[in-house]
Amino acid sequence: MSVRDIRRRTVARAMAGTAMAAAARAPLGLRPPQLWSGLRLGGVAAGTVAVGVASTTAVPRVRTAMGDRDLPDDARRWLAYEIPLGTVWAEETLFRGGLQSLAGRAFGPGRGRLLQAIAFGLWHIPDARRAGEPMVGTVLVTGLAGWVFGWLAERSGGLLAPMLAHLAINEAGAVAALAVQGG
Repeated sequence: MSVRDIRRRTVARAMAGTAMAAAARAPLGLRPPQLWSGLRLGGVAAGTVAVGVASTTAVPRVRTAMGDRDLPDDARRWLAYEIPLGTVWAEETLFRGGLQSLAGRAFGPGRGRLLQAIAFGLWHIPDARRAGEPMVGTVLVTGLAGWVFGWLAERSGGLLAPMLAHLAINEAGAVAALAVQGG
């Protein structure tokens, strides 16, 4: 895939998520007091994730998996653009912003969070197939992460906390894989 295609896909995903959140009139929480709550909760979650990922790189099976992972050619673009905008912003606005808001209104907050978590897990099936990872495990792990992200969104009143946690998971994993591969 060319750099131009990656940029277009990244922008298209971010715009789709933003449109979904706007259509759902989702609380983004990017103004005080939700902003401060999002920073606090998201900061704690992100710090916990970073420590967890760093510590698991010492596990031989994890290091081997990180060493075998296919990484993009341009690590800087991946870390600074694709992950934050094309993955984190796009998925948080789509799932926690749009879907969770709509499902929460229709079925109640708990069921809305569960519905978006299931959808989030299923969303990752193509990624698991591409990476040769077990689909059931991927759906369960990403579904659980989606549930936690949803809880963070509800607790903080916006998307900043789950965005920070999601960003930490993806960026810490990417940096760890780059470090293991010497990139």
